[in-house]
Amino acid sequence: SRRVSSVPLLDITYSILFEAVTTLLVFFSYQLFSKDIRRDGLIYQHIMKGRCLSLTSRIVKTLLYNFIRQEKCPPPATHIFEAKAEGGLLYGLASGVASGLWSVFTLGGAGTKSDIDQDDNHLPLSNQSLLLLLVLANLTDGPDFPNPYRQAITCFRNTQDTSVSPVEQPHTFQINFNSLYTALCEQQRSDQATLLLYTLLHQNSNMRTYILSRTDMDNMVLPILEILYHVEERNSHHVYMALIILLILTEDDAFNRSIHEVVLKSVSWYTERSLTEISLGSLLILVVIRTIQFNMTRTRDKYLHTNCLAALANMSAQFRCLHQYASQRIISLFALLSKKHNKVLEQATQSLRVRQGDNTAIPDYAQDLNVIEEVIRMMLEIINSCLCNSLHHNPNLVYALLYKRELFEQFRTHPSFQDIMQNLDMVIGFFGQRLEQAGNDLSVEQVQEVIMKGAQALPKDRLKKFPELKFKYVEEDQPEDFFIPYVWSLVFNSGVGLHWSPQGIELFSMDSG
Repeated sequence: SRRVSSVPLLDITYSILFEAVTTLLVFFSYQLFSKDIRRDGLIYQHIMKGRCLSLTSRIVKTLLYNFIRQEKCPPPATHIFEAKAEGGLLYGLASGVASGLWSVFTLGGAGTKSDIDQDDNHLPLSNQSLLLLLVLANLTDGPDFPNPYRQAITCFRNTQDTSVSPVEQPHTFQINFNSLYTALCEQQRSDQATLLLYTLLHQNSNMRTYILSRTDMDNMVLPILEILYHVEERNSHHVYMALIILLILTEDDAFNRSIHEVVLKSVSWYTERSLTEISLGSLLILVVIRTIQFNMTRTRDKYLHTNCLAALANMSAQFRCLHQYASQRIISLFALLSKKHNKVLEQATQSLRVRQGDNTAIPDYAQDLNVIEEVIRMMLEIINSCLCNSLHHNPNLVYALLYKRELFEQFRTHPSFQDIMQNLDMVIGFFGQRLEQAGNDLSVEQVQEVIMKGAQALPKDRLKKFPELKFKYVEEDQPEDFFIPYVWSLVFNSGVGLHWSPQGIELFSMDSG
């Protein structure tokens, strides 16, 4: 620990620092071979309460800077480690270690997995430091003491912050937030960098405030959206972390406003359709809706649905100048949900009929129907929130709503949706009437002009007020049950030069990905 925190990072010290960080990971790896979350052990006691305690802030700061600097492994310094005639055994051993480490760095070592980003092998110290940082941050609290490394991560401040904290937090330190932000933006292709970003946003209020104040937020949001866009290729944990990051960001109204002011010339990784001159906000909506649709057809994970809809709901009151395609996709998602609702309703009705004359086991569709109606209700609330708060800023959404107005007919008298449908009915009726007055055979441009003029004339007091849609991310009880196996799966899969026998792993299932 002392070596990790005190030895400067130079070409000549790179190997020994890498070995020190790796050794600490190996010391903690006993957790891999236990199904239960371990809160004991000699190493645990020593790192949490022993002489290492005074080094806590220095260790965390050093590991963060190792991640920030992204130093590539230096070329083999053979002239330094060369065995000299008068050097004796020590020089010979050092030379062997140096050449061995170089082969691990450049070739990946015995523990390399085929699906690991090869950059990990070119940045071994950065990668290994990040893994150790995540392991330390997720050590469980002791019976009578908190995790000091988590405390350090929770309270560190910006080097530019000259204010004096009224209450000095234990293990606090200062670090360059600009450098850390830049590194986080550049490294989101890896699970571990996304997990670090989540940890900082969720636990460090100083870092969260700084990130939300940035004017180049697209540098961070775009990589997160790219993770979600390639949902088929990512593991579920990485997708969850990306989605929760968006949910935390959308809790901030200033963020929800600013993302509609950032206009993107093009989005290279969005291949379904050429997107030009689209706002970051509209792109975020498109990607989240695509994630919902993927989930509906593949994984059917209610947790994923809930978080996607919560992010959209948080944004809905600040929707501004929605792109035509984003507006279409909102209504298309509602159409898909409506179709799904009708199918489940039909299955439930048939199931009820069969049960009256047959005692054999039949699937219960009541729960499925309840879930789909909850999602439909949420989508109606999102559309309604936009109409109530920013209708005059979103002619494209009104156009899409009018174009598919028949979708909403079946829900007008449904007891679960009657109240929320009043506003949608009023808007559809108001603009429908103005379009009839304008005459037949209107062009798209003429329809949009009628909508824009109508938006100015619509009396706002005719729209029924509903409570503001706001959702806040809260960690589950006992989050360590999720995070500790996740962190150690990252160490197992992407630790450079590390190898554990899969047969002995008990913390997570080896066939679960």
